[in-house]
Amino acid sequence: MRYEIRVEGQLSEPLIRMFPELDHVTMSGQTLLFGQVVDEAHLYGLLARCQSLGLRVLELRQMPQ
Repeated sequence: MRYEIRVEGQLSEPLIRMFPELDHVTMSGQTLLFGQVVDEAHLYGLLARCQSLGLRVLELRQMPQ
């Protein structure tokens, strides 16, 4: 499954490195993290990582294969 996670703000390089399995783009004061998520546990782990880093998730979207 492919997912997009849109977070508030432009993430610094150290924060980007906390998501090595995802690609990213920055636009209009937001960062879009995207890539393959292997299962539900991986998805919840990514969301927990966002929370532990103090990131505000604006949108989570499953993308078509």
